[in-house]
Amino acid sequence: MIERSQFEMAYLSRQERARQRLQEDGVDALLVTLGRELPWLIGYEAMPLERITCLYMDANGAVRLIIPKLEAPRVRPLPGLELVPWTDGEDPFVLLGSMISDAKVIAIDDRCMAGWLLPLMGHATRASFRSGTSLLNPLRRQKDALEIEMLELAASAADRVAERLNRGEIPVALRQERDVAREIGEALCEEGHAKVNFTIVGSGPNSASPHHGPTTRIISHGDALVLDFGGTYSVGEEPGYCSDMTRTFVVGEAPEGFDGLYEVLLNAQTYARENIRVGMSGNEADQVARKVIVDSGFGEYFVHRLGHGIGLDEHEDPYLSSDNPALLEAGTTFSIEPGIYIPGRYGARIEDIVYLDDDGVRSLNQAERELIVL
Repeated sequence: MIERSQFEMAYLSRQERARQRLQEDGVDALLVTLGRELPWLIGYEAMPLERITCLYMDANGAVRLIIPKLEAPRVRPLPGLELVPWTDGEDPFVLLGSMISDAKVIAIDDRCMAGWLLPLMGHATRASFRSGTSLLNPLRRQKDALEIEMLELAASAADRVAERLNRGEIPVALRQERDVAREIGEALCEEGHAKVNFTIVGSGPNSASPHHGPTTRIISHGDALVLDFGGTYSVGEEPGYCSDMTRTFVVGEAPEGFDGLYEVLLNAQTYARENIRVGMSGNEADQVARKVIVDSGFGEYFVHRLGHGIGLDEHEDPYLSSDNPALLEAGTTFSIEPGIYIPGRYGARIEDIVYLDDDGVRSLNQAERELIVL
């Protein structure tokens, strides 16, 4: 079991790395409101309400959380973290303004609401503002040991749900897509997830829609079935890390031509897991799998990128896409999820979350990838 002390050490280490980044980039103050940078830095998730919660950090070591007084009891103590509660009737922007009034360069998270940013800018008229999310992304991309452990726990829990499906413990035939989606979500929670983030259940022609929302369609004999699901896995009261996996099945028997399509897809996904390396660009990594699919004649039916980063967010840096020249670094985690979708007929996708180091890719998901008949 991961102890609270391990999380505390991780938060303090991340703060120090962020502080060094502020110094290197000449940033006087960092402000974090609703972004995932907040739980990454201090282990606290702000409620997305009209009352502002804002973490203030500067290059000199100050770490202050400006927070509505009624929410302050939710914040667990952390060495060096100063709470600055404010009450209804008090202007929190005056409090923040006193901290940033002399700043020349301020970084603020991308998810800060305009209704908060504009008053802050009014209190720092001599400052230039830049993206705090972009400032911290290079740090967040490279996962520390605790983050890898959390992602492994999340992936293993999702694998156990996939294994239930493989064994037929979650029946699919002659049931509505939305009922199967609900049961998959329940299984995710039973296997340790704190919450369900999504469950995609696409059967028959709906399997050709990559982000299909489950409907009342009855899953029938001869259907292809794409199941994509994920949630947030937490330990104690700490912020949770995300799972995200996809497996494709057939019900009763494969429709005509589907076995060949699936063989191409499995080859592409396997080849990507075996050949993506540190130093490749996001574009090059995407092409590793895409070339297999294109050379097999299905190129026009692979309609999305190969993968996305994952951590506290379901989708974060790095992105394995044709328009991303950024190089993949050791310590990053991302999905490898090629798909082939024939409109009006059927589709298929295989998705694993992987960890990249100097030796290559290590898959955090281990559930069966071969086509399974349910």
